[in-house]
Amino acid sequence: MLLLLLIVTYLLSASGLSSVASYLQIVLFFGVVLLVLRTAQVSGRVVTLIAVVTLIGSAGAIAAALTHTGAGIGAADIWKGLLLMFTAVLIVQRVLSKPTVTVQSIYGALSAYLIIGLMYAAYYAAIQHLGMADFFTHRQPANTQTFQYFSFTTLTTLGYGDFTAAGNPGRALAVIEALTGQIFLATLVARLVAVFRAAGNQDRPEARRRWPPPGAGSSSRISYHRKPPGSARKPSSRER
Repeated sequence: MLLLLLIVTYLLSASGLSSVASYLQIVLFFGVVLLVLRTAQVSGRVVTLIAVVTLIGSAGAIAAALTHTGAGIGAADIWKGLLLMFTAVLIVQRVLSKPTVTVQSIYGALSAYLIIGLMYAAYYAAIQHLGMADFFTHRQPANTQTFQYFSFTTLTTLGYGDFTAAGNPGRALAVIEALTGQIFLATLVARLVAVFRAAGNQDRPEARRRWPPPGAGSSSRISYHRKPPGSARKPSSRER
């Protein structure tokens, strides 16, 4: 459910409805936090407190974005990034706390990976709206679609080069995102998949042994026929 919601959020943000998606993102990210809190290993009071705080903050972020000012939209982007960062931490903590690795654990790690990409895209947008200069070089368009495109190409270290950060804050954040993506895939996801495969191999029943062995020929077979009583070897005169 969480992974499906994240995919829908990404596709909605990547569509042409950027003005509407900017507000819907806050609502969807709030829903993502609520879904993660349902499985979080915290008390009910803590869950209620976090839900109330995130609800108030999300309402304030929507109100700030409705001002249509650079400062208001930038503050909303920072709030979206904080929501996603908090969600990613909860998911990774939940995945690592499980004693066994299941399919849900792998889905949780993939969901955290998508959340990290969306989180950095929100921070890039905040830099654009709160800064004085353009985020991308050559006056390339800076909107929700291009920020997400730049974020995921950086997270996966594809590096097409068609979008490049112009200022030092954007470049520094892009380097941190590239390192985060490599460490996340090379350590957490790879380890989960390896442990999941090893557990699946151990659960398989052992193959039954066949007799004679498959490679044994007719010449290596042992005869178990009894010899007749009169065919026994008689002791010699020296053995008597």
